[in-house]
Amino acid sequence: MPFPGFRLRGFRRLSDAVVDSLGELELKVLEEVRRSGESNVGSVCEGLDRSYAYTTVMTTLDRLYKKGLLTRTKSGRAFYYKAKHSAEELERGLTEDVMSTLLNVNPSRVTPVLACIVDSVSERDRELLDELERLVKEKRLELEKEN
Repeated sequence: MPFPGFRLRGFRRLSDAVVDSLGELELKVLEEVRRSGESNVGSVCEGLDRSYAYTTVMTTLDRLYKKGLLTRTKSGRAFYYKAKHSAEELERGLTEDVMSTLLNVNPSRVTPVLACIVDSVSERDRELLDELERLVKEKRLELEKEN
């Protein structure tokens, strides 16, 4: 019998907590910067159909920069922002961080974590289980070459 999804502080899944750490406007602005590649405040405002005040977008871009999600360069009086990571890179980073934490807590507890991964993958799709097996073999070959 599968356990119910993990809830952070009893109410939220970990993925929900991560998404919730960014506000609705922050998510929209980040997506607009990703879509355009590199943007200044004015171009983000235009991309958002001028639904938000210029100063609101400017503050949001600055917050995303301070959170480490955007890079910025100055050109004249304007800052140009660029996404530091793609959505896929952020998702992978979060996954790696969670997995690293789970696997490093106590070496004797690694087996249940690995079993849970295999169970989750195999319940969803046999092809995913085959892909997991392929990735494990690929990683073993990579590690053998390093030694």
